[in-house]
This record gives sequence, C-alpha cells and structure tokens, in this order.
Amino acid sequence: MEKDMVIYPAIFSQDGDYTLVHVPDLQGGFTQGNDPLDAVTMAEDLIGNLLADQSTYPQPSNPESIKLETGEALVYISVDLAAFRIKYSKTVRKNVTIPEYLNEMAKEQKINVSQVVTEALKTRLGV
Repeated sequence: MEKDMVIYPAIFSQDGDYTLVHVPDLQGGFTQGNDPLDAVTMAEDLIGNLLADQSTYPQPSNPESIKLETGEALVYISVDLAAFRIKYSKTVRKNVTIPEYLNEMAKEQKINVSQVVTEALKTRLGV
C-alpha cells in the first residue's frame, strides 16, 4: 500500500503538568499530553482522526509564518494516514452474492466467508 504521509507544524506549550498542543492548520486541532512525548502521540492521533476520512488535506503552514509566544515550541508531527486507517478501521457489513454450491462447501468446511473476502480484497488491493 502506498504511504499517505502528512506533516504538520504543531505548537507545544506547558500548562502546569500538561503539554498543550495546537495544530493551527487543522480545524479542531487541539489536544494535550501528560508530557512532551505523550503530546506527540496525542498529536499524531489527533491529525489521524481529523484527516482519516479526507482525500485532500490542508496545506501545512510555512514555519516562518507561525509566530510563537514565550514558552511555546514548534514541533513537526508526521502521520502515515494509510497506516492509521488500517490500524483504526472499523468493520462494515456487506452483502455478497456467491454461487450456492460454494456457499454449501464453505459451510461444510466451516470457512468464514467474510474472512476469505477480506483476505482476497487485501491481496487484490496490495494492503
């Protein structure tokens, strides 16, 4: 599967025991972490969730255009959206049509048809 990478600048600041994160290029781009490392993880999750169902993404800001206040730091966050979608995908119910004899053979051999269809689609799509 082709990678679908995005990289966005995020503004980190400290608020007591928490590290606040603002991704200015994304609407709703706010999160926080228990420490800077957790804040990076939360920012990756935030970006993934905000863009997972999109096919085009907002252009990242030029770092020179971001004005930092005292105590703020600029951190770049990268997310592989293809991997994010795979990791956090939900299952959906689909009706399929197959020949009756194949259905009977699958039942006799206790083959999970949904699993076979999923495996076939992954192979076909290169996932």
